[in-house]
Amino acid sequence: MAGLNVSIAFLFLTIGICEAGRQLSKRLLSLGVYCSLARELAGSLQLCAGCLELRMLMDIGLWGGGFGPDVTLTLLFLLFVAHGASFDGASANPTVSLQEFLVRDSGLAATAAKLLAQFMGMGLGWVITKYYWSWELTDFHLIQNLMSLECSSSLHTSLSHGVFVEGLCSFFFHLVILKFHHSRPMYRVPVLAATVTLLAYTAGPFTGAFFNPVLATAVTFHCAGSSLQEYVQVYWLGPLAGMLAALLLYQGNIPRLFQRNLLYSQKSKYRIPKARAAHGSGDSKEQERKKKGEKSN
Repeated sequence: MAGLNVSIAFLFLTIGICEAGRQLSKRLLSLGVYCSLARELAGSLQLCAGCLELRMLMDIGLWGGGFGPDVTLTLLFLLFVAHGASFDGASANPTVSLQEFLVRDSGLAATAAKLLAQFMGMGLGWVITKYYWSWELTDFHLIQNLMSLECSSSLHTSLSHGVFVEGLCSFFFHLVILKFHHSRPMYRVPVLAATVTLLAYTAGPFTGAFFNPVLATAVTFHCAGSSLQEYVQVYWLGPLAGMLAALLLYQGNIPRLFQRNLLYSQKSKYRIPKARAAHGSGDSKEQERKKKGEKSN
């Protein structure tokens, strides 16, 4: 359990450092620069560092530490609850940023800055975690350093099935985001954390259940077993297609691309009262009678 305690301490320390960086940048930078760059960079660093450490526990802890999937899934749920509570509105996910752009919640320049900051934070989180592993504070890290030289791909299924799995996970994840977008954080954060945990438990054995291009790039793109083209199709195009399908199903259209609703008919919000309509029809009949009388005269 000593190795597990060290990993938990690293997760909390990473969250604390990123939170300090967010508070400092909020005071020094303008609101636009903070929302587009600093907040997304800190969130991606925090997410990648935490998930890399948790991934290490999932791979080694089962036979090296004697704890099963229940421990790692519990840590995953708690980790995403902490992320949701501390991200301060950041997504740390390119598909979420693109979704905000498509629904006109974010402009083109802000979205491009967010994507750049997310990949920068991913690279920085990967470097920091690798440096932390080099200290070999626990036996887990020693084994991880030996395994990192010949790591295997997280894609344990066919290419088409992998694209389908990642796309389906992204579809359900974005549906939950759209549904609870305007809910209070005390409800939205646990629901999103439970959704991520359930999807990781269900789809993890097939693709790793990342449904986040930045996270997948940090964890599995450098491992042998699949080509770069296969990685891009499964972990970039799959989540993007799932996001588009969720947005189209939820809203019926993509506001940035289509003006009218493609799936659902839009009914008028205002209804004419029957009594007023009947009165109007009676008036029109009287007018027609008067006109006929004038013509006969």
